[in-house]
Amino acid sequence: MTTTVTADGEALSDNPVTGTLHTVTKEYFDLTRLIERLHRRLLDVVRNELINNGINQVNAVQAMLLANIGEEEIVIRDLTSRGYYLGSNVSYNIKKLVDLGFLTQTRAPHDKRSFTICLTDKGKQVSELIGTLQGQLAERFVGEIVDVDEVKAGTKLLRRLERSYTDYIDFGDL
Repeated sequence: MTTTVTADGEALSDNPVTGTLHTVTKEYFDLTRLIERLHRRLLDVVRNELINNGINQVNAVQAMLLANIGEEEIVIRDLTSRGYYLGSNVSYNIKKLVDLGFLTQTRAPHDKRSFTICLTDKGKQVSELIGTLQGQLAERFVGEIVDVDEVKAGTKLLRRLERSYTDYIDFGDL
C-alpha cells in the first residue's frame, strides 16, 4: 500500500477505506473549525455595523442577543437553552442590557424565581438594525454568491450535525 501526498500536503492512501476515512476526517475537522470562524466573522460584521451606526453601548454578542429576542417576551432560561451565545455569559449580558435600558426584566407570573425579558424601544432599534443587516447579507449571499438550493443543502447538513451532537449529549454512545 502506498501513500500519495497532494499539492496541498494532504496524505491520501491507496487503501479505499483508510484513504476515504482520512479525507472525511480532515473535512469534518475543517468544517467544525469553519463553523467557529464563521461565528466570529459574523460578530465582526455586527461590530462594524454597530460602529458605523454610532452604537457603542453594546457589543456584537449583546446586539445579537437583542436581535434574537426580537418582539418576544421570553423567559431568560428559554433564551439560554436556544444555545446561541457561544463563549458569552448570558446572565451578565442581560443584566448589562437591562442596566443600559435595552431590555426590561420582570418576574414571570407562573414562577417567581424566573424573569421574563423584552426589548425596550432602544433595544428594538438595535434589533431592527441587526435584522436589516442580516437581510442585506442574506440577499447579497444568495443573490450573488450561491443559489437557494445550496443554502438549503448547507442548512440541512448543519442541522444534521447539530442533531448528531444533541444525540451524543442526550444518549452518550454514538
